Amino acid sequence: MDIKLIKAPSPATLDIIQNRSKLKFDKSPGAMGLVQGKMIEMTVACDIAYKTSGVEVSDVRGSCPQNMVMLAIVGDMEEVKVALRNIEEKSKEKDIW
Repeated sequence: MDIKLIKAPSPATLDIIQNRSKLKFDKSPGAMGLVQGKMIEMTVACDIAYKTSGVEVSDVRGSCPQNMVMLAIVGDMEEVKVALRNIEEKSKEKDIW
């Protein structure tokens, strides 16, 4: 699984994410986390991130609407960092979350 953090995403980045997801931005979020991996990993990552208070999570469509390429996690910098850290830590565990 690949995980990246974007601090203060640019208008161009927000435009790409808006066009390929259900996220809509009235104002620029403090941070955006991007998670890419297997479908099963992204589904679990979505659950982990969603349970982190204050972040929004959406799939980012690939070449066709049925193809989920990655997740976008947006919110305040610290909330996104916590969500990404939780995803990294939980992805190493073998137990059910």
